Amino acid sequence: MILQLDIENFKSWRSTGSLNLAPITAFFGPNSSGKTSLLQFLLMLKQTTDSPDRRLPLDFGDERSLVDLGSFSEILTREKADEQSGSEQEGKVSEERLGWTLSWRLPEEMFVEDIDSTQVEQMIVSDVNVAQLVTEGSKLSFSAKIAEAPGGRKMYVEEMKYELGHLAFGMKRDDSNERKEGYRLIAEPEGRFTFKRAKPGKVGPLPPPAKCYGFPDEVRAYYRNAGFLSDFELAFERLFQRVFYLGPLREYPKRQYHWTGADPVDMGKRGEFVIRAILASKEKGDRYVFRRKNKRLDLEELIASWLKELGLIHSFKVRPVSRSKSNKIFQVWVRRSERSAEVLLTDVGFGISQILPVLALCYYVPKGSVVILEQPEIHLHPTVQAGLADVFIHAINERNIQIILESHSEYLLKRLQRRMAEEALNPSEAALYFCSTDVESGLSQIRALQTDDFGHIVNWPEGFFGDPFEEIYRQMKAEIQRKKKAGIS
Repeated sequence: MILQLDIENFKSWRSTGSLNLAPITAFFGPNSSGKTSLLQFLLMLKQTTDSPDRRLPLDFGDERSLVDLGSFSEILTREKADEQSGSEQEGKVSEERLGWTLSWRLPEEMFVEDIDSTQVEQMIVSDVNVAQLVTEGSKLSFSAKIAEAPGGRKMYVEEMKYELGHLAFGMKRDDSNERKEGYRLIAEPEGRFTFKRAKPGKVGPLPPPAKCYGFPDEVRAYYRNAGFLSDFELAFERLFQRVFYLGPLREYPKRQYHWTGADPVDMGKRGEFVIRAILASKEKGDRYVFRRKNKRLDLEELIASWLKELGLIHSFKVRPVSRSKSNKIFQVWVRRSERSAEVLLTDVGFGISQILPVLALCYYVPKGSVVILEQPEIHLHPTVQAGLADVFIHAINERNIQIILESHSEYLLKRLQRRMAEEALNPSEAALYFCSTDVESGLSQIRALQTDDFGHIVNWPEGFFGDPFEEIYRQMKAEIQRKKKAGIS
């Protein structure tokens, strides 16, 4: 699970400050306030780990990627243009480098056994030369600074490092080299650990890091006690292998779905693989726990149960168009109420097809995953928006996943608050943030919403979800004026 995130100089964020993330982390706020950019940053890191190009520090993507961010200069924070000068330019880049710190809790498969052979939530680093403990911990942090060479030729890593326990290890651009193209290893605080050369003699500058987070092969070749550095970059990659994303624009339902037995990794960023995922999950025999059910359900049955509880439909079935073993065509049939006729998914409300990938993704991904959702409530009735909060609470408890979302839904937030009051959700399990734009600078700013044990937000921002009381006042005022004009007392 991602525990903390601190970003500097990314799009509209000059600095986010240190954000604490929880099993349910939600970003609220008006349009263009920077909510989506926070999610995009994590997606950028994910597609960087997936990229085959180890020489490219960051992968900004293209139209086929999870996120398309353009170029390095386009992601840097820009100052607001000077209106008094009449300038029509976008504004100057405020800083020529991108920086961040990301902290996460290591999953169980990264833990090792202690001397008593009992499982502990610790990653242990030892110096193989002296068989001595170097550092240990269950929380790993990674920080980096990325800049662009003069003339915009290419990006380069100024510095990157991992922190575990009381020590940090990484690489830094070697300022002692006149060309400043080489790197050196760093261990902080100085004097607590020393990298031992594999062969006598001076070691020259190292090549750049692999991507923005990896150590080049020369590090292991030049130093005989640097093998543990591979564990850090492996942990970083494993974190983002378990990050899954669903975007706000989802595919329209179809009358028929084609499935040949493939096992999709996720729902696709538009939810286009949801039916394939349901069929693949059933084929594998996956079972899930649902509320108030004594038996374990397959993914199709689980989705049907949630859709019924949310009040959307009475039944949900994925069926082959024929009983032939060679059949590869399937249809989705739903029943709106107990007595209504079955119809195809295309013949009911659009919202059902939009919520399907949200429900499926929360249960289909491996346990311990991080699920990123943009506007999960889109096209849903307010009652269903509120019900999504219950889906998320159930998923984080049953599957130990983390859900990071951005939303405009007041109803989803209110249900989270209610569940805190009912003790169905611990306030520590939800990190709620309000994003806004500073009028003078045009930059994004963020405020952590503080909740008490009863779900009350004690620092409610002005204009959080508009001003409903203003709307009521204006309506009543207009009513009085119209009645007065018409002579109605």
